[in-house]
Amino acid sequence: MTNLPQRIRTRLLAVLKKGAKALGIVVIVLLAVRIYKSQTGPALQPWHTWTANEMSAREIDQATFNDYLTRETAIFHDLQTDVTDTLQGNEKTPLNRYYRNSPVWSGRFPDEGNRSFVLMPSAKPKGVVVLLHGLTDSPYSVKSLASDYQRQGFIAIAPRLPGHGTAPGALTDVDWQDWMAVTRLAVREATRLAGKDVPLHLLGYSNGGALAMKYALDALDDPQLRQPQQLILLSPMIRVNAFARFAGLAGLPALLPPFAKAAWLSVLPEYNPFKYNSFPVKAARQSWLLTQALQKQLNNDARSGKLETLAPVLTFQSVMDSTVSTRGVVDSLFNLLPANGSALVLFDINQAATLRPLFRPGAYVAAESLLPPTPRRFTTTVVTNASAQSLETVARTTRAGERDESVQPLTISYPRDLYSLSHVAIPFPPNDDLYGSQPTDPQRYGINLGNVSLRGETSTLVVGMDSLMRVTSNPFYDYMVARINQLSGCADSCQSAASKATPVR
Repeated sequence: MTNLPQRIRTRLLAVLKKGAKALGIVVIVLLAVRIYKSQTGPALQPWHTWTANEMSAREIDQATFNDYLTRETAIFHDLQTDVTDTLQGNEKTPLNRYYRNSPVWSGRFPDEGNRSFVLMPSAKPKGVVVLLHGLTDSPYSVKSLASDYQRQGFIAIAPRLPGHGTAPGALTDVDWQDWMAVTRLAVREATRLAGKDVPLHLLGYSNGGALAMKYALDALDDPQLRQPQQLILLSPMIRVNAFARFAGLAGLPALLPPFAKAAWLSVLPEYNPFKYNSFPVKAARQSWLLTQALQKQLNNDARSGKLETLAPVLTFQSVMDSTVSTRGVVDSLFNLLPANGSALVLFDINQAATLRPLFRPGAYVAAESLLPPTPRRFTTTVVTNASAQSLETVARTTRAGERDESVQPLTISYPRDLYSLSHVAIPFPPNDDLYGSQPTDPQRYGINLGNVSLRGETSTLVVGMDSLMRVTSNPFYDYMVARINQLSGCADSCQSAASKATPVR
């Protein structure tokens, strides 16, 4: 710029100053809008302002699993003392999970789904699996899969990730490095319980999928970390919505106490006993930072050839997912993997749905448009309708390195009133008592969210209809479990070890 004539330099500086001023005005306007919006809606409640005394990443790396469980017990005691026991009259509502007399208060359930758990088989373990739940979730979200692994003779370990299972305010005080530290801790416990001579599986759902992948990549660099023999990912958070990148800016007004609500992307009633409905800005920011670190590592390891020694990856993903990027799963993960036996299972839309005329353009061919041309280095399976007029389903599989697909008829029909799966549906069977469309006991957890009827007048419900419309269980769960069983040497028959199995907390 110093070589330019003075007249041009003056003009350029003037343009830059105007641009900076315009940008400053835009930022101020956006912050003003954010402040205005943050002041509307429900007020923050005690469960939004309470934070947990979680271990730091450094403490977790030096702790035993029993140390972590001891701190977890203290955290739940603090939650009861500081939140449940201090609720005021207007906060004691039937669908407040923090109210002791509410049917959804988790303290009334004998199987506390918010806490870390270990399931032990009755006989000598055939293997061990670490199961990682998703963001705002709890270990309950992987309980069904853990029980299946237990029936196969595996030890199943599902840690509660820091900030989860207690109150949404706890997520405002943790970082993604804390979640990674607990992942390492759970693998150490897995090795202590099962030894190094049996297979280690890592199973991650959503944000847990990103943690599982990150751990596996870290283990390629660090000989102190035990490498898994198999990765299973459900709706993995490989890439997230671009908004998450700027979530930190959305929370800036919260630095001023009068605008504390700006630290929240949503403030909602907490009626789900095992999952937060409210969502803090920091949680979105941490999920983005985790996926950024994962992407950088994946790309570097792909260029260096380090992925050649990575364990096979089996992933289950709905083609329609409003939480994570399905295309990111294909482009930013599977297209980087070597020919190591990895497989991707895509659940297509219901091509025979009665609402088919209302689908967005491109939805009909979403599965095909996501996949690169054959041959591919990984096996692909698309679970879809046998035809556009039939609710019967098939699994269309193209094996790695091949061009021709095989078609396997399934005994599962796509539910007529279901037009697609969702991000949150994948890990839950239809008979799940909380999320299932056909719950075994719909009153077990005080509410059933998988069979909600939305026929009625608008502006009546205390929550948005969008969240209740989202399907919460997977009609293809049995097919998914059968695919997982093939990886653990239990594809045809599994001896039930669950009858004598012992749960450990």
